[in-house]
Amino acid sequence: MAMAISEQDSRSLLPSFLYSPSSSSLSHLRGGSFVSETLLNRNRNPLLNLNSTRSSAENVSANANAPKAFVVPAPSEPGKIAMYSPAFYAACTMGGILSCGLTHTAVTPLDLVKCNMQIDPVKYKSISTGFGVLLKDQGAKGLFRGWVPTLLGYSAQGACKFGFYEFFKKYYSDIAGPEYAAKYKTLIYLAGSASAEFIADIALCPFEAVKVRVQTQPGFAKGLSDGLPKFVRSEGVLGLYKGIGPLWGRQIPYTMMKFASFETIVELIYKNAVPKPKDQCSKPLQLGVSFAAGYIAGVFCAIVSHPADNLVSFLNNAKGATVGDAVKKMGVLGLFTRGLPLRIVMIGTLTGAQWGIYDAFKVFVGLPTTGGVTPPAVELKEKLT
Repeated sequence: MAMAISEQDSRSLLPSFLYSPSSSSLSHLRGGSFVSETLLNRNRNPLLNLNSTRSSAENVSANANAPKAFVVPAPSEPGKIAMYSPAFYAACTMGGILSCGLTHTAVTPLDLVKCNMQIDPVKYKSISTGFGVLLKDQGAKGLFRGWVPTLLGYSAQGACKFGFYEFFKKYYSDIAGPEYAAKYKTLIYLAGSASAEFIADIALCPFEAVKVRVQTQPGFAKGLSDGLPKFVRSEGVLGLYKGIGPLWGRQIPYTMMKFASFETIVELIYKNAVPKPKDQCSKPLQLGVSFAAGYIAGVFCAIVSHPADNLVSFLNNAKGATVGDAVKKMGVLGLFTRGLPLRIVMIGTLTGAQWGIYDAFKVFVGLPTTGGVTPPAVELKEKLT
């Protein structure tokens, strides 16, 4: 009997992939994990309580008053990503690369027309005429001019934006504590997204400078490979960051609106428009909610960040230009309205697609979609009142 117990104890401590559990020792499958019936029976065996040198895990199993199942992962089950682990942040970073890099590259023609409308409104009077002028002057191939700096720049931005947002959201929530994090969750979203975007724009700025110059000055360069060296020779390395101030002014409010409004809209949709809790909804429905909330958030983002977007385009197009020059030439009303309808369409679609791709990637790797769940502290407070 002693030999049997000793052999079984030593075997239970081995990782599951080192042995093949028999059907007699496994009673059922729960959540993709096997529960060992043999270990459960040991909870009822008083002989095991005699050994005072057991590890803490075995003492819990040996407690007859509060039996707990020892869960052994099935050998065929893929590993799951723990929330807020390094693997979690790496997955969010990759999701950000895909969501921002792919979507911004896809809307390059719209971005190209928008930038030219901001720089030369006389020649590019509207969306339709803008496309017509570009097609006439440069052909269909010219509609994707600047796609390489767009892809690389916004992939770098997306990596920092989404990865650091998840990090700072958790970081600031831990500082605030559960009660205040739940009470002031919108402030947590705003602070986390602003911190993330500050870093993301440093990664984006050089690519954005070259992209705007390539798109708005025909003949300047074909793309990033020849445009970047030419830009540096003309204005120096620091010239690549000439637009960092307006870029922060455009992107930080944009991202704060993008993330805070998205989180709020998702929560409102699940609370008022979806008849069942989020965890009971299908993954396609959850992704549909992510896209819808992202599109609505994108409209707000476009309006809030548009004046700074006009400044970025103006400064990166004209050598030695200042913010005062931009205001003088475009006017205050022009800063807020020039190219705005096209940007609303572009940013709304862009933001909706970004959240859809980001959450789709999170689902693909086994993570939950973003937002829509009441924080634990709020649930606890409601139960106590």
